[in-house]
Amino acid sequence: MKFKFKATNQEGQKKKGVIEAANRETANNLLKRNGLNPISVVAVRKSSGFIEKLENMTTTVKQKDILVFFRELSTLIGAKIPIATSLQTIQDQTDNKKLASIIGEIEADVRDGLSVSDGFAKHPDVFPPLTVNMIKAGELSGNLQGAIDYVNKNTERNYQLTSQVKGALMYPGFVILVAGVIGFLTITWILPRLTEVIRDLNVDVPWYTEAMISLGAFMESYWWAVLFAIFAFVGGMYAYIKSEGGKKEWDSFQLKLPILGKLFTYVYITRFAENFSVLIKGGIPIVKSLTIVGDVVNNEVYRKIIRLAAKDIEDGGEIGREFFKHEEIPLMVARMMKIGQETGRLGQILEDIADFYQKEVTQITKNISSIIEPIIIVALGLGVGALVFSVLLPIYNIAGQL
Repeated sequence: MKFKFKATNQEGQKKKGVIEAANRETANNLLKRNGLNPISVVAVRKSSGFIEKLENMTTTVKQKDILVFFRELSTLIGAKIPIATSLQTIQDQTDNKKLASIIGEIEADVRDGLSVSDGFAKHPDVFPPLTVNMIKAGELSGNLQGAIDYVNKNTERNYQLTSQVKGALMYPGFVILVAGVIGFLTITWILPRLTEVIRDLNVDVPWYTEAMISLGAFMESYWWAVLFAIFAFVGGMYAYIKSEGGKKEWDSFQLKLPILGKLFTYVYITRFAENFSVLIKGGIPIVKSLTIVGDVVNNEVYRKIIRLAAKDIEDGGEIGREFFKHEEIPLMVARMMKIGQETGRLGQILEDIADFYQKEVTQITKNISSIIEPIIIVALGLGVGALVFSVLLPIYNIAGQL
């Protein structure tokens, strides 16, 4: 097994290279026997350069991977294990190759004398500014363990919040997808077979039956074009939503959706209050905390409001004043934040707000299936009814006259 190493010789000069050994401990011993003092020893993955690049491009670091990483790091740091050794231990048992590579780079940077927060800051696509600033605050205050514990708890709550929303939308989304597939197959293959009977009888039929006959004939001939149009539309919508202008419109639109609008609103309020509370308790100034949280909330509407609030405070205003101007911020939240600032308990008040809206999100997610399910059933019933009324009933009537 090959290991990349960084080490210093007896004169203090830095050396780096590749060494082959059975395991990391053997590699360390070999370096020491050769008069080198190991700084970092990282296992080399058995893959070619092309395959490694392909894996890095296709492998993503999921929120759950980050959650497990910080949970393990918090446990190891709590056990008084040095940060570099903790990172090395986690890297060895991380299944996600991209994350393992990033952890290895952070470990090497720490052994080279770089601060932990600076090591994390080199990977903004995996570790957001909130995480980096919390760890930096912990380093400055001499309480790195406490900062990592805060980050661990914050990551876990954010993960649970996201999982709740995904879980609530999973069932209705799956039912709609299956219904759409069955509807497409029915119109494309079954409907033309049924309407063929009516065409062969050569009798007058109502306009709605004629419309169903035409629809079946069209789908039988051009189903591939319709399928292509559906995929093109979905792909185009996805690309548009991912664009800067599209994301702004989607972020505003989702807050106005019936049933789901309130759920999204409460999710963003919870995320805002939770992350803002963590930063305030970590000693980060209010203006900087708001700037960071504006990006973490991941909604352009709330991002704009939060940035306006940060600018207002920077200009000498009160924290709640800007929030009172926007209907997207519940009045209770604005009032509680104002009281929190006046009493010096802003961090705790924000945590209370996050707890309250977290419970509201939980309640809505429990009810959402029972609300959407009847709507889906009625829609499916209408579709089946239209098919029976337009096609099967005329066939039955014609057969009765023969």
